[in-house]
Amino acid sequence: MLKEKVDMLLKDALTKDGSLFLIDFSVSSDNKIKVVLDGDNGVTVKDCITISRAIEHNLDREEEDFSIEVMSAGAASPLLLPRQFKKNIGRKVKVDTLEESFEANLIETTDNGIVLEWKAREPKPVGKGKVTVRKKREIAFADIKEAKVILKF
Repeated sequence: MLKEKVDMLLKDALTKDGSLFLIDFSVSSDNKIKVVLDGDNGVTVKDCITISRAIEHNLDREEEDFSIEVMSAGAASPLLLPRQFKKNIGRKVKVDTLEESFEANLIETTDNGIVLEWKAREPKPVGKGKVTVRKKREIAFADIKEAKVILKF
């Protein structure tokens, strides 16, 4: 009962701000509501407060006691949704598939996956030494085991 009501309130609040989207939502057996958000332009504390209030102010604590936690999907969190990949175009990502792992620049998203580009050193076709070449690979969303943005400090 509580989960369905919170889900409805959450969807309503997210439609009011089209830049925010849901990553995870759960209600535990002891009525702890946890909402994880991301946004096309990031998530601010104000965004979290707005979503929290939209839910909290429409629930009656006399009916059911609950706690609520609304947070952003941290910078080191895995990318899970196509919309998250799209907002990170131009950034360096680490992508693990079932067969291999890549550290490359995310240059494009498609309906079915992502396109990565990186530089690699390979032996010259003729003679000794190596030459730098640009590599490009399209990876389907279904083949991605885990993907994270590589943070630079």
